[in-house]
Amino acid sequence: MSTAVTVASLHDRAAADALAHAEDPYKALVERVGNARVVLIGEASHGTHEFYHERAEITRLLIEQKGFAAVAVEADWPDALRVNRYVSGTGNDSDAADALAGFRRFPTWMWRNADVLDFVGWLRDFNESRARRSRVGFYGLDLYSLQTSIEAVIHYLERVDPPAAERARRHYSCFDEVADPTGYGYAVALGLTGSCRNEVMQTLMELRRRSGTYLHLDGSVAEDEYFYAEQNARVAKDAEEYYRTMLDHEISSWNLRDRHMFETLQELAVHLARHRDGTKTIVWAHNSHVGNAAATEMSRRGEFNIGQLTRRQYGTQGALIGFTTYTGTVSAASVWGAPVERMIVRPALAGSYEELFHRTGVPRFSLMLDDPAVRAACQGPLLERAIGVVYRPETERQSHYFQSQLPDQFDAVIHIDHTRAVEPLERTASWDKGEVPETYPSGL
Repeated sequence: MSTAVTVASLHDRAAADALAHAEDPYKALVERVGNARVVLIGEASHGTHEFYHERAEITRLLIEQKGFAAVAVEADWPDALRVNRYVSGTGNDSDAADALAGFRRFPTWMWRNADVLDFVGWLRDFNESRARRSRVGFYGLDLYSLQTSIEAVIHYLERVDPPAAERARRHYSCFDEVADPTGYGYAVALGLTGSCRNEVMQTLMELRRRSGTYLHLDGSVAEDEYFYAEQNARVAKDAEEYYRTMLDHEISSWNLRDRHMFETLQELAVHLARHRDGTKTIVWAHNSHVGNAAATEMSRRGEFNIGQLTRRQYGTQGALIGFTTYTGTVSAASVWGAPVERMIVRPALAGSYEELFHRTGVPRFSLMLDDPAVRAACQGPLLERAIGVVYRPETERQSHYFQSQLPDQFDAVIHIDHTRAVEPLERTASWDKGEVPETYPSGL
């Protein structure tokens, strides 16, 4: 098939979708989700307003029209749990901004931004008139929160079993010799300290052995609180392994992290089945976690992700949705740990899906990738762009592109040709100075 035919075919589908979207936004996408139990919605960067905004719009529709019961995000469990308490009306925070205050670890703008703030406010309002069992929750899937999860486990045990809290404190003191989790990984790799694997395992196993006692303390509230504590103890166990292996076994640490996120998703479904009216869950994470890794060059490196595990576990009961963009701006850092900047996203490279979609001339559209004509037009492999929390335009090809077969990676893809940076709740000087001139893009 010639490139001209491919672009023309995509243009017809894209133009039709754009027209339908104007009349009834995301009707076709909601229909495509059907009776799926798990819907994974991605993003091509961690700092693009449109990805956050549109993902939230789709999530609202799925909650209202399809009865989804939870939103699980690429965020730390204790930080997201604070948001969950707020949206369910059980927390102490007075507003959505306060509820998001737990997100203090770099990159703070990933969740402390204007679009997430709006969604959290909406979810609180949506839940207010609903019975406790039918309130929609907000949960974290990630494992970076070693120290805060440890603190949460001890705090829980102090309330329900002070002697067990003291034992947990002794076990977790194994980490006291290092300043931070990354430092722990370095110290173990260099032989400067021993592994804390046994200590974190002992705390988790003791918590589980005494679960019968803890679960009968205060009915359904006790069941929720025990589940939250158990997940924090499991985070501590997996985070210890992650930081201990990430320096020497990069592929292992990627797989460990995505397996942890997928297993958290499964544990959450079991908990919801026992204590809530529904178990259907929406996942928010980067395309690199959401899209089926088996359809990308990740698989050649021995890597898998949540999307691949979802395909394997749920089949047609799981739906994978990705986003792409051609150019615009993005909130990102120049190096890990640096302040957030508003950076210009270079036009997509020739030979990429983003450039192919740009050539349709349609500024915004979604494609159902099981459509035979769309599938044929999108056959690759082609390049696909991924921007995380760090953007390196000077090495863009090496840093931000990988080969993929898009029709096998996602069930649907949403392309927004020109996008803008997500707005952090704390706008820094480095972000404000990235103001795009009025002449953009002709002024480049």
